[in-house]
Amino acid sequence: MFGVIPRSLWQRFAPPDENNLIDMVTNLFVLTAHGKHMLFDAGLGDTLSERERKIYGIEQAGSIERGLAGLGLTADDIEVVILTHLHTDHAAGALKLEGDTFVPRFPNARHMISRAEWQAAMSPNERTSAVYVPERYQALEDAGLVELIEPDCELFPGIRAVHTGGHTEGHFGIEMESKGRRAFYYSDIIPSRHHLPTAYVPATDLDPMQSMHVKRTLVDRLIDEEVVVAFDHDVDIPLGRVYRDGRRFRVEPAEAVVSQSS
Repeated sequence: MFGVIPRSLWQRFAPPDENNLIDMVTNLFVLTAHGKHMLFDAGLGDTLSERERKIYGIEQAGSIERGLAGLGLTADDIEVVILTHLHTDHAAGALKLEGDTFVPRFPNARHMISRAEWQAAMSPNERTSAVYVPERYQALEDAGLVELIEPDCELFPGIRAVHTGGHTEGHFGIEMESKGRRAFYYSDIIPSRHHLPTAYVPATDLDPMQSMHVKRTLVDRLIDEEVVVAFDHDVDIPLGRVYRDGRRFRVEPAEAVVSQSS
């Protein structure tokens, strides 16, 4: 998860187990705007094969339906699913199984996907075949629920898709603004608060130099524009504010920031 950064450095904040694995989660975010309930990425879901469960080291399966119920919603209430990229840990949850058949979990939702990402995922190569499963995405297309987009573009007023590349060819972030406040979700470009330093780039990134290029400008914006950041894999802080702390970064939960300013 930290690429060329030595273990002696990253183990201070992400202690590994005997297999060199670290704890991670898949945080999913729901936005209600313009009269619609939107889901940003769909997580691992519950359709993983035994091989996939071993790859991801699943210890505790989550439940999208249970999480939505906590917000007073069901899967049928989701009208837009924005998939920043189609890796299994971000897209598999968009499907469920009926018998042995993949079917959409969100039957009333448009699934917005970068055209470049769709093309790469439907024709995986030797490096990407472990994280792209075309038959899952095909079920979305067969149901007529796929909407291919061309970032950079405005998805809805105040909600913009920003192409990044880097992690995958078609990976994009989401920038939101309302009443002068901003919230960004840049998915696996900054998967946790520990990935804010430019060189901390996962080895899974197809183009790490591009990821670093994006982060050089992005992190400054997060601080200077007082952005609330959504971290997709951070165990402790799913929503936070970034501050400079000398030569390092400090992240505080967004809820604490809101309470202090009110």
